[in-house]
Amino acid sequence: MTKAFSLDGKAALVTGSSQGIGLAFATGLHDSGARVVCHGLTGRPATLPDWAGYLSADLCAPDAPASLVAQAFALEPGLDTLICNAGSFFDVPFLEMTRQLWDKTVALNQAATYFTAQAFAKRLVQEKRGGSIVITSSTNGLQAEMDSTAYDASKGALVMLTKSLAVSLADHGIRVNGIAPGLIKTPLTQSLVHAGDTSVREHYEKKILLRRLGAPEDVAGAAVFLSSDAASYITGETIIVDGGLTTWQIGRL
Repeated sequence: MTKAFSLDGKAALVTGSSQGIGLAFATGLHDSGARVVCHGLTGRPATLPDWAGYLSADLCAPDAPASLVAQAFALEPGLDTLICNAGSFFDVPFLEMTRQLWDKTVALNQAATYFTAQAFAKRLVQEKRGGSIVITSSTNGLQAEMDSTAYDASKGALVMLTKSLAVSLADHGIRVNGIAPGLIKTPLTQSLVHAGDTSVREHYEKKILLRRLGAPEDVAGAAVFLSSDAASYITGETIIVDGGLTTWQIGRL
């Protein structure tokens, strides 16, 4: 059964993989045998490993998802795995939210994921090949957070999109699954991790069953598993990777 977890011979595009969870996904896929194309908003980071292919694109632009996928296939014609990880947080308190920030959230977190997955699936269907798509949502798609209305809504949409695309693509041999990370140490959570007032972090550490914030590497295994043949009978599912954060209501006092 060990070989079922290998990604030897597979090739993957990981969006939003210049840093943080996306880079951990890319590294995990590479370490398991896959060829990997990474993606970021700007030029190739100097810290990106030599094994990684790299493409830059602003996925909020209407034509960018299809263009990115086409470029990725040009680099790796055998591409059969897509990790839709690009996303960000632009929220302000609900009563101060603007249409511009809402639209920016939807454009990156929802629309970019949707149309990147569509372009990828179109290519596989055209070539009559199966494959795997993994969508990064969040525990925010399952439980609400203060002053996070647009982000929460966008991540909740991705949980349902995972199911809907699984239905749409099953007959083409394309599996679609999701990962919902909890509180992970990334550039988006730097202010929490390094804040002078540690009370908020300590609160979360009490709420998390495993008593610590996650590292990007803690999430990578789920992406490797869902991309591998070990998950060949799994589609439409979202795996929560949160150290037990969403498992209990109250947490330690």
